[in-house]
Amino acid sequence: MKLSEFDFDLPERLIATRPARPRSSARLLVAEGDAITDARVFDLPDWLRPGDRLVLNDTKVIPARLAGRRKRISDSGPTEAQIEITLLEPRADGLWAALIKPLKKVRDGEEIIFSNELSATLEARHEGQGLLRFNLAEADFDAALNAAGAMPLPPYIAAKRPADARDRDDYQTVWARNAGAVAAPTASLHFDAPLLEALSARAVDFTHVTLHVGAGTFLPVKVEDVTTHRMHGEWGEVSETAAAEIAATRAAGGRIIPVGTTALRLIETAARGGAIAPFRGVTDIFIYPGFDFQVTDALMTNFHLPKSTLMMLVSALMGQQRIRRIYAHAVDADYRFFSYGDASLLFPAN
Repeated sequence: MKLSEFDFDLPERLIATRPARPRSSARLLVAEGDAITDARVFDLPDWLRPGDRLVLNDTKVIPARLAGRRKRISDSGPTEAQIEITLLEPRADGLWAALIKPLKKVRDGEEIIFSNELSATLEARHEGQGLLRFNLAEADFDAALNAAGAMPLPPYIAAKRPADARDRDDYQTVWARNAGAVAAPTASLHFDAPLLEALSARAVDFTHVTLHVGAGTFLPVKVEDVTTHRMHGEWGEVSETAAAEIAATRAAGGRIIPVGTTALRLIETAARGGAIAPFRGVTDIFIYPGFDFQVTDALMTNFHLPKSTLMMLVSALMGQQRIRRIYAHAVDADYRFFSYGDASLLFPAN
């Protein structure tokens, strides 16, 4: 299975750098059977049935991007240099793994200052990442990070503009509650209060799970044989309540529809035994054509990068030829792509 099988031509103009407002006004491509229908996200209740269950990722994006300065005392006096840091994940030993630019110029033991309240010391480095120890305990750290940090926009947006105050709201779901992600579950960004109310009125049910999306979600696939690609690990949890809700819906004949590939990967991890079960830990599940889905009946998701693992995931769900037709339609119809782009609702063939 070659990487080139998941490539397609995408005009630069279709890459969204701001989301639709209001959220649910974004466009929605619905693929069901052989038909492709152009709709809006606020039409979603029309495509669902009473008793269907949407699975929502309730992770909360932290303001993981920090601009710091390092102080060094030399023979000529104190000097300062600017450092860019993206936090990746906290470790059990109290350190934070982080991307540091330029890492090679920061010495082990050197302090990096982000604000009057927040600083960190580079204690070690591992596989191109820095390991930082911050100066504050957890409760004080969260407040200081919120004040000093910026939202970690995807590279293809950050290359065009810096994160700003609008992104604090735009790059967070309305149900976010468990802090830990450094990238948003972007299909969920289309939901707002009126849409949730309309779905409830349609008797559509909701289940919350947590997958802390990591920066590895943006890493390119570098191998030509995609089956040899190694996925990054991400921490997730499917609670006993969540697993029971999903099982009950399936038993009653309702459909399980994860909102976003993160929710899909998590529930399929929890169902590897053949039925959904509680799960808590790290998943590195890699879904590509040939994958045997256990609990997913459909998927709501944004439009993904060429040659990405997410293109492989939607190809596994819909079939490679069918997803090519869907994406060709999306390009021809000027759908907006990637994290701040439009959405699709994908129903696999029976």
